[in-house]
Amino acid sequence: MEAHKEIDTRGMNCPLPILKAKKALADMASGQVLKVVATDPSSTRDFQAFAKQTGNDLLEQTADGGEFVHYLKRR
Repeated sequence: MEAHKEIDTRGMNCPLPILKAKKALADMASGQVLKVVATDPSSTRDFQAFAKQTGNDLLEQTADGGEFVHYLKRR
């Protein structure tokens, strides 16, 4: 999936990946896509809740070898 911006939150635990994503999304235009790479297994659940609370679209989540990738579309 094509992303307009990517942030690396590997090695960070909750709530840091969410806080970094929130800050990145604030600087993006509506409709743009943010890619977040994380190593925290709970980030999958956290980003699902974050998207629901903020109204941003969670487009895709993948897990591969201990890395979790989340794609969020700015509302």
